[in-house]
Amino acid sequence: MSRSVRVGLMIAGLALAAGCGPVRRAASGSPAGLAWNPKGDRPLVRQTQIDPKTAAMGDFVVGEVALNDGNYDVGLKAFRAAVAHDPESPLLRQRLAMLLVRKGMLPEALEHCEEVVRIEPGNTEARLLYAGILSALNRQDEAVAQYRHVIEVEPKNQEAYLYLGALYGKERKYEQALATLTKLIEINPRSVLGYYYLGRVYTSAGQLDRAEHYFREALARNPQSELILMDLATLYEIRKDYPRAIELYQQVLAQNPGSALVRKRLGGLYIGQKKLDEALLQYHALEKIENDPEETRIKIALIYFEKGEYDRAATELNLVLAAEPENQRVHYYLGSVYAQTQEWGKAVEQLERIDSDSEYYVDARIQLAAVYQRQNKTPAAIKEIQQALQVKAKNVELLAYLAALHREEEQYPQAVAALEQVVNLEPDNDQYLFSLGAAYDEAKNKPKAIEMMQRAIAINPQNAPALNYLGYTYAELGERLDEAEKLIRRALAIEPDDGFYIDSLGWVYYMRGDYPRAVEQLERAIEHAGDDPTVTEHLGDAYEKTGKTRDAIRVYQEALGKAKEHEQIDRLKGKLRALGAGNRAGATEL
Repeated sequence: MSRSVRVGLMIAGLALAAGCGPVRRAASGSPAGLAWNPKGDRPLVRQTQIDPKTAAMGDFVVGEVALNDGNYDVGLKAFRAAVAHDPESPLLRQRLAMLLVRKGMLPEALEHCEEVVRIEPGNTEARLLYAGILSALNRQDEAVAQYRHVIEVEPKNQEAYLYLGALYGKERKYEQALATLTKLIEINPRSVLGYYYLGRVYTSAGQLDRAEHYFREALARNPQSELILMDLATLYEIRKDYPRAIELYQQVLAQNPGSALVRKRLGGLYIGQKKLDEALLQYHALEKIENDPEETRIKIALIYFEKGEYDRAATELNLVLAAEPENQRVHYYLGSVYAQTQEWGKAVEQLERIDSDSEYYVDARIQLAAVYQRQNKTPAAIKEIQQALQVKAKNVELLAYLAALHREEEQYPQAVAALEQVVNLEPDNDQYLFSLGAAYDEAKNKPKAIEMMQRAIAINPQNAPALNYLGYTYAELGERLDEAEKLIRRALAIEPDDGFYIDSLGWVYYMRGDYPRAVEQLERAIEHAGDDPTVTEHLGDAYEKTGKTRDAIRVYQEALGKAKEHEQIDRLKGKLRALGAGNRAGATEL
């Protein structure tokens, strides 16, 4: 017999029980309360009135059976009908309130709980439910009042202490929380949840040693509790005690291998420790148990990316795109993978798929700029950064990148304009002031270059590049040579082995006419600066001034072989011609 048939019989039985006693026939032979149809042998039926309480009980039965069958909508409808028939029944209202909470209909549930506690002020179970709903609706003070009422009526009601203590903890009222939960432990020293919530409150308060103590107390009473093990593992993560956190997560997995949450946390921990193979094991296991395999595939792909296994990363990401072809994040990641493998066309194809309203749009433009830059397509890279700036107009990193690209193209006024915006946005950043000063110098604006370097040093007296740049600029101009030497020596005190700073000092001596000391410093500079053509040219100049013509020609030729700027190339050729060594053959004869 089906449940629905049983319910029908039960309701029929209730209706009969509520009738007017045994059926009696009237004198005419018809049953009492019925009239016979004179045109036939069927009676005219008069509907029997059912007592409201009986009708409510019938609805109650229908509701319970529906809930047992998992049909919550029918159950909810039945319980509402039951309450409508018998509004003064605390049992029916409380049952309806519980069902409404389950359905997330908290305001309506609250109304029924209010009626229950009005009808039965001593119903502590209803008050606890009432308080829980108030708390969920962020009416915390009213919730506290209800919990306190329960405690006054039942001073040893453990649930009231537990919920009240947890609520105080949520509100960061740590003293009240700890006092309330400690009272619970006094009432019941075996309360696992009491110890557990004390651990949570102490964790929230930042008292991790005390928190660990209470979590351990809770575990001593319930060693297999996944809830406690997870919170204790989280505590160890906060402490950066990753081995102990991993040990606890592994303990949870031993008893619940299907825990997606634990595998995610373990995977994240292993990634943080650069244990990428262990992380892969966790995410591969997640693929089999999680409802969202695409998200797990993305994480696996990123791990392969981190390991440098770009082909495998691309495979995983392409599998995700097969299921989610419009996934902007995956297009971005795949474009980044192809950029690493220098598959420029594929990289551009993926990155161009990112829409302008996507959160990955700006990053995609930056990645595209890098791709074009690596292909020596700087104008295309500039265009991408300009598009990104249309979305983030005041982003200093983007503006600085744009300036660097303009400098690559020797577009110095544009570089200056971009860096001026950067400095306006961050006027106290000495690094940006230095970059702007260098750009002014490249744009042939020495006074502004000097001004920016002075500002950078004023903000950060330990900015060695700015100290050296300003000192070298004075030396190059043949001005303020004593100050130039002081500035450069300050830079060398910070970075004593920097070949370019040593070159600057040598150039100060050269501009003073102290050529032997210039040679001494410039030879040292070559040892540290390597094959920089400007440093090499400076040494050639010093050799020429000290009469070491053969050495001068040799280093001029070395500088010419390294030089890339047309201006320097022409200058070096002129110096070699002046020394009678217009080519390498002439130098050999000398």
